[in-house]
Amino acid sequence: MRGSAGRDVRDGRWTDVTGIRDKRDALLRTKTSSAIVAVRDIARARLFYAHVLGLEVADEAMEGVIAFKTGATVLIVYQSDTAGSNRANAVVWDCGDQIDAIIGQLAANGVTFEHYPDSEQMHLEGDVHVSGKMKMAWFKDPDGNILHLNSM
Repeated sequence: MRGSAGRDVRDGRWTDVTGIRDKRDALLRTKTSSAIVAVRDIARARLFYAHVLGLEVADEAMEGVIAFKTGATVLIVYQSDTAGSNRANAVVWDCGDQIDAIIGQLAANGVTFEHYPDSEQMHLEGDVHVSGKMKMAWFKDPDGNILHLNSM
């Protein structure tokens, strides 16, 4: 049995199923997704995401869980003992042509940006990594979750 993304469900191998289109393909295509981030201290996270990043609390009816409004979706932040163990991007925001202003305001709010080594694909200008016309910046929340901004 194969999934539409190319994984052979029986043994977990990835296989080429290019061109397969059926009703199973639409399962999630039209559904809204959201990011979810684990934190150790929900009160500290509430302060960071609301006051430092400027996100509006959309819901906090469940103990240890806060939903923040961000664009057309929500960012879910929940308390967990395994918070900060992700070593890859946890959340990405497309800031468009406002990226420089947003980075400046976040820096004024106390955010420290990550600086990665220059490569053939990108170089650092202040706190902004530049690759052609694309600008990117990375920073961490208080639990070490990597948050990413870009100008896509």
